[in-house]
Amino acid sequence: MTIKDTPEEWEIRATDTPFVGNKTSVRTDDVVMPNGSVVRRDYQVHPGSVAVLALDDEDRVLLIKQYRHPVREKLWEIPAGLLDIPGENPLHAAQRELYEEAHVKAEDWRVLTDVYTTPGGCDEAVRIFLARNLSEAEGDRFEVEDEEADLEHARVPVDELVRGVLAGELHNNCLVVGVLSLAAARASGGLDGLRPAEAEWPARPFAPLEAPGGCAVGAR
Repeated sequence: MTIKDTPEEWEIRATDTPFVGNKTSVRTDDVVMPNGSVVRRDYQVHPGSVAVLALDDEDRVLLIKQYRHPVREKLWEIPAGLLDIPGENPLHAAQRELYEEAHVKAEDWRVLTDVYTTPGGCDEAVRIFLARNLSEAEGDRFEVEDEEADLEHARVPVDELVRGVLAGELHNNCLVVGVLSLAAARASGGLDGLRPAEAEWPARPFAPLEAPGGCAVGAR
């Protein structure tokens, strides 16, 4: 038996969208169960996200601290953001978020892991990248507003973050999953075994980036 998630879609008898927000919406589906009964399921429809675990030459992770109103806390997080454009290449989105939130660029990109954040009530899919060979970005800093105008920045050793996660001191989903995935990758063969930056992502299909001359851009 192979332990692997598999695509499947049960019959939907009726669907409605009772709420449409700025970035997400709420959908109500009447879904046919295996026994033939029909059950109503409400869930948030989300465009998807990317997150970046940026690792510097001193084995420190670049973090930001941001107020999150739904949980009434300021959380330490890794740079992340929405896939604002349908079909947008997630690597491009990740590079943009690293620039906007930290004014940093990276030369080495890998896929660290892909997750559904809350599949029981939301279809959000997140691709978490590992970015290395960091340097200061060129040009002006991105103009921030709202919660992002109050960001704090830090670079924290990986071991300290693993301890904080297991101690229940750090709670952001992408930070927790990213840090523990990094530790697991190191313990099971090394980071060179990670998928390339443009690995297929069935949850959010995308077109490859193209380099000058029309060639697809691969992972460094």
